[in-house]
Amino acid sequence: MNVTEALNGRHSTRAFLSTPIEKEKLNAILEAAARTPSWANSQPWEVFIATGETLEKIKKGYLDKYAQKAQASPEVPRPAEWSEAAKKHQQQLRPDMLRDCGDAAGQFGKLNQAMFNTPAVVYIYMDKVLSEWSLYDIGAYSQSLMLAAVEQGLSTIPAITLVHYPEVQREVLKVPDNLKLTIGIAIGYADKENKINNFISGRGSLDDTVHIYE
Repeated sequence: MNVTEALNGRHSTRAFLSTPIEKEKLNAILEAAARTPSWANSQPWEVFIATGETLEKIKKGYLDKYAQKAQASPEVPRPAEWSEAAKKHQQQLRPDMLRDCGDAAGQFGKLNQAMFNTPAVVYIYMDKVLSEWSLYDIGAYSQSLMLAAVEQGLSTIPAITLVHYPEVQREVLKVPDNLKLTIGIAIGYADKENKINNFISGRGSLDDTVHIYE
């Protein structure tokens, strides 16, 4: 598998099997992702992986929050306003999902709240003293991890709903106070029988986002 094949093979999976991930596969993915470049070799990522009973505690904590209609934590960054270009892409999400998934698209909200039934979540933290530049490095690390997962036959989805309530992870995972949660990535084997996984989000024309000057 080459890089282009991995890029084309990776898409956001919204329904996973409960099958545990083999430790050797997970280790191979993490070792590959550790090759990600970072500013001054700072390697700002602090990785916590929740599986088994630990993840079930986090899932329960989130379901309790949803039942209480709790607002997402102010620690979770959100834009004050979406750009027009972002709005355009977002508006196409629902129609495309209905086109590809039919009635299965109705599971979208429930699966988000259930953390996509994933058997594992990779939570990536960084020290609070670091700048936004380190978020770039963590984004690069996240992509490295997700592409390495494709090579191992695993699927992924990075999602804001995995980090809505960072206080839950902090308590369950005993996260040190100096760290802040940046993103969560669900990882596991895709449930290929669930039609919601038929959806692969469209990509706009390069002309919309790339500007080349000669």
